[in-house]
Amino acid sequence: MARVKALVLTGYGTNCEQESAHAARQSGVDEADIAYFSDISSGRVRMENYNFLIFPGGFLDGDDLGSAQAAALRWRFAKTSTGEPVIDQLRAFFEAGGIILGICNGFQLLVKLGLLPALDGKYFERQVSLSHNDSARYEDRWVTLKANPASPCVFTKGIDTLYVPVRHGEGKIVPLDAATLEAVEANNLVALRYVDPVNCQPTQDYPLNPNGSPNAIAGLTDPTGRILGLMPHPEAYNHPCNHPAWTRGESTVLGLTLLEGGVRYLKAL
Repeated sequence: MARVKALVLTGYGTNCEQESAHAARQSGVDEADIAYFSDISSGRVRMENYNFLIFPGGFLDGDDLGSAQAAALRWRFAKTSTGEPVIDQLRAFFEAGGIILGICNGFQLLVKLGLLPALDGKYFERQVSLSHNDSARYEDRWVTLKANPASPCVFTKGIDTLYVPVRHGEGKIVPLDAATLEAVEANNLVALRYVDPVNCQPTQDYPLNPNGSPNAIAGLTDPTGRILGLMPHPEAYNHPCNHPAWTRGESTVLGLTLLEGGVRYLKAL
């Protein structure tokens, strides 16, 4: 059974790293470390020593620089103290079989880096983006998600629905063109959708779909299923009392279930 070692990458305004590391440990990760981007670029921490990368949410780069565009440029062009491109280390991590979870701003970063949706295996080539919510404001509310059973995503295996919070201002999926959106759907790379909690059907209705994302897309995966990016925060529902109606005795499947899927995948290797 493989030992699961998670690396939670933070810095430049990200503020959900502690919560994400805690959720990872609660989900069965054997070791969860937090590192700054500068730890990677300086060579103090290397991604090859881990098999689970988590890009958490927060207010990355002040949350006002184009949905992680600045961070993506940092990742693309930064080099370590030995001259090694940081992006090569990330590429090697994935090619070695590691799994990656991007939450909120972390999802934005994965999209801007071109790690999602990676149609036709074209990694590090941008195919979709994320833009301002249709409401033109920051959304902080709970939403219902439904997993796509046909998706290859290792994180969502066995999951039907989840009730988790969103807290973002730029969460609307914007594909390169209509053909790209069609290809994403045809390849089942939509891992999670916003749904109406009454009938569990995908919805464009606000606020059930908090950002107006087309086809109610809440999360994307890649063709291998080892990368998942989503706007809602599964790590924020890590205990029954996190539920907004817990004092009335209401509870649902914890958001930790999503992280547990990744842990099960790695432990089975």
